[in-house]
Amino acid sequence: MKRLILICLLINTYTLFSQKSISGEVNGYVLDKKDKIAIPYATVTCKTDKEKIITGGITDKKGKFSLKKIPLGTYLIEIQFIGYTSITQAITLTSKENKINLSPIFLEENNTSLNTVEIDSEVTSVVQKVDKKIINVGKDLIATGSNSLQLLQNIPSVDVNLQTGSISLRGNENVRVLINGKPSNMNTAQLLRQTPSALIKQIEIITTPSAKYNPEGMSGIINFILRKNTDYGFNGNVFFGTEHSKNTRPSGTLDFNYNTGKTNYFGNYSISFGKSATLQRLSREDKVLNQHFDFLHNYTDQAFKVGSDFHLNSKSTLSLYTYQNYSSSTLYTNTTVQSDTNSLYTPNLSDYNESEQIYNVDYKLDLDDNGGNLELEANYSIHKNPETSINRFPDDENNKQLNYTNAITDTRKSWLVNLDYEKVIFNDYNLEVGLEYRSQKMHSTIVTDQEIEVGSPPTVQPKGNTEFNYDRYMYSGYFNIHKTFNKLSLQTGIRFEQFLVEGLFSNTQQSAKMPYSDKIFSVYPSLFITYNINEKEDIQIAYSKRVDRPSMFQVTPIQEWVSPLTISEGNQTLVPQFTNSVELNYSKSFSKGSVTFGTFYRIITDKIGRIIQQNASNPDKQIISYNNYDSANSYGVEISASYNAYSWWKIAPRIETYIQDSQGIVNQKEERIKNTLFKTTVNNRFKISKRLRAQLTAIHKGTSKNVQFEVKPYTMINIGASLSVLDGKGTVTFRGTDIFNGLNYDYSSESPFPQVGHYDLEYDTVFLGFSYNFGSSKNKSRTRKYRDENESSGGLF
Repeated sequence: MKRLILICLLINTYTLFSQKSISGEVNGYVLDKKDKIAIPYATVTCKTDKEKIITGGITDKKGKFSLKKIPLGTYLIEIQFIGYTSITQAITLTSKENKINLSPIFLEENNTSLNTVEIDSEVTSVVQKVDKKIINVGKDLIATGSNSLQLLQNIPSVDVNLQTGSISLRGNENVRVLINGKPSNMNTAQLLRQTPSALIKQIEIITTPSAKYNPEGMSGIINFILRKNTDYGFNGNVFFGTEHSKNTRPSGTLDFNYNTGKTNYFGNYSISFGKSATLQRLSREDKVLNQHFDFLHNYTDQAFKVGSDFHLNSKSTLSLYTYQNYSSSTLYTNTTVQSDTNSLYTPNLSDYNESEQIYNVDYKLDLDDNGGNLELEANYSIHKNPETSINRFPDDENNKQLNYTNAITDTRKSWLVNLDYEKVIFNDYNLEVGLEYRSQKMHSTIVTDQEIEVGSPPTVQPKGNTEFNYDRYMYSGYFNIHKTFNKLSLQTGIRFEQFLVEGLFSNTQQSAKMPYSDKIFSVYPSLFITYNINEKEDIQIAYSKRVDRPSMFQVTPIQEWVSPLTISEGNQTLVPQFTNSVELNYSKSFSKGSVTFGTFYRIITDKIGRIIQQNASNPDKQIISYNNYDSANSYGVEISASYNAYSWWKIAPRIETYIQDSQGIVNQKEERIKNTLFKTTVNNRFKISKRLRAQLTAIHKGTSKNVQFEVKPYTMINIGASLSVLDGKGTVTFRGTDIFNGLNYDYSSESPFPQVGHYDLEYDTVFLGFSYNFGSSKNKSRTRKYRDENESSGGLF
């Protein structure tokens, strides 16, 4: 009997300790309810009904999460992600059921999210991620039928100089622009003018890039993601329309795909053609000297992208695509220079045949079910831009300073190879490491019969033929690690990069060739800290280091003629300029809208600025060059909001203010300018009926300054409307841009001599277009092993 009691006690004791040693596990997937795609980095919390947190974690790139070592009992599993409505689900872990595999959890986008202008397929929405802001481009009515450069006018933190095509991010024009995460050798303005807004799926605004990204672009990165349909079966969209102002410019796009399940074939094509006119007037105020420039650009632009995704098996995907741009154009420039004694009329004709071909191959292998993967990507591009220009001075056909011909070749070849590895370590640390090789080889020649004035007193001699060779090589490695501690998210990383450059410049009028070379090793750290106060409120602090390296034309010692009264000359002693950026972002949503606040501070060392001086041989001419200055600061504030005033009216105001230092040398005197940039935008969207929508946008930009010019403020009003037809498959759109013709640039300068100028742009336009969706459209998009996400991040970019 004693032995029986002892055995029972031992059994009960063993059972008791066995129960205490049993712990539970919860697994699941988090997906977007609308698109049925994974949501990475969503916060998953296990807590009691009294809000005591037991454990937590984040989802991997497949949207998967796994919470382990949970004591047996009843708990609440809460799923949170910025821009989505949180979900809470009750679970019970017992000794018999201590491992629970939840059904897929679908999060729905929050229409009043702090990061959302408006979550609607008809408009553009904004979602904040850990290290970037993603703009999901909807059917923005004021962007309908426009190009990607015009589309940026309505994007937060971005401004476009529509006269020059330059882009600024938070007031700084030193920005890196990518297409599908890859750089282009084509001029940025030309590239975006050739890319219709209808082909843009997303725009990523990365003001403080992490160590994973290429460090070039001091103000950050703007990445355009092209549309890529993945619906099952054969599907597509055709769009065509016409824009009219002083000239008429038709355009059209075709977007299609054929998805069999294991293979997706996709492609798009765009074409635009027509003429665009610009007038420029520049007048001296201290004497009679006026310059009139009349530009007429006659162009035909075409682009296409074709490719395929091969799902080799459940763990590996091979993707191929080519993206090609072709532009044939003629630029007519009629220049008149008037003084109190004579008048010079010089008509100019330039023919361009620009092209760029990009070829990309990507292979991705999933290593485990926790998001571990290995990816290898190679990208090759070649850009050619031959130009023939004929300059004439009818009053004196023998004057070779004004009567001459240029034959220019410009070829640029680039390679990009990435190797990326990602894995979840120690259960909930997300590790990213990678290697990258980049090269860019540039070759340009200028064959001319022009003559120029040199020396003092001036003498005339042939300008000579010029040849440029400029090759850059970059070898990089990086790592990032991400960890979520309940409501606190931390990501830190570091990038190592070896940069080599070799240049050779020669001119037939100069006896010796001029080599240029440099070798620099740099380290680029980054840090992101995000605290989710609650599901409708969060705050983030970020830091990163960036670089801007001198371009080929900033270091060439050979003088280049820019206009009859302007000459450009490089400086081979230039060194890269570096920037360290810190930013703070706060955002909050409420029942009828949202508000966001952002502020930043940048310090730039060895800042590259201009040197502007009068030409010794002709005091009416100016020579522009470049120099490094000690440092410069810039800082700014951004405030944006959205408010659902009524069910039919939604309003989204935005205010941006940036203060920045500009330095330069004008006539051997150092000039320092503190420039304040102010821009405000108000978007109004109206739902008139189920089929009819309208939009009204007002943009005001204040005065801006640099060391030479002051640009006057302007105000622009845009309108748009859309009508759904043919059972929702077709849409008729109308757009009126700058309907009061307010976007005309007036500017003035006091150095190196007083002058005023004016640009009259052909930007006040009306557009009428039609789009039609066709195909099976089964709406079962496959994630393609996150190929879209890889394109947007560009591997190591």
